[in-house]
Amino acid sequence: MQIKKQSRDSVTNAARRTQIVRAAVETIAELGYDKATFATITERAGLSSPRLISYHFAGKQDLIRQIVEDVYHAGAAFILERIKAQTTASGRLRAYLEANLEFLREHPIDLAAVTEIGPHLRDQAGEPYSTTGYQEPGVQGLVMLLEEGQRDGEFGDFDARSMAVMIRAVIDAAAPRMRGEHPFDFDAYRETAVATFVQATRRAAVER
Repeated sequence: MQIKKQSRDSVTNAARRTQIVRAAVETIAELGYDKATFATITERAGLSSPRLISYHFAGKQDLIRQIVEDVYHAGAAFILERIKAQTTASGRLRAYLEANLEFLREHPIDLAAVTEIGPHLRDQAGEPYSTTGYQEPGVQGLVMLLEEGQRDGEFGDFDARSMAVMIRAVIDAAAPRMRGEHPFDFDAYRETAVATFVQATRRAAVER
């Protein structure tokens, strides 16, 4: 009986944490980081007291780290599912680019919240995260994808890390454009980015 109660408590706690994180994402995206206090998040989440947030999160830094972790994990799952469906290196690269950009378009609120959080995020030692530090796991994964294509003979001889950094830069540059006030043709951007890098990495193109 005790085991069943602990199981129910775990499910309840997980659901409450998810509820708080979602409310925090929406609050930060709408009001900005500074105005997203535990009080405003409590109101949006429909909770009775900010103490319910403090019960689940040690502080605002703990909460925003969870937001970033959740968004990045969701993005990774979204992207990997599409990459794994491909059987060629160029297909995986195309899927990587398309999925990254599609995730940005389909999750505008999450994107706005993470962008707002970025300058305020600190590690466990209290030091700020750098933009390049955030990007590094994505760059490393992309390097592996490109190097695999080179080993298979499908991609040409180029510096995989440099190419990965450029690809990530094109993806990251799309985010503020989608939220900006100037016209932005997402479909044209996605098609141009895919065509550019599929062509640039081809063996014939690199060795010409």
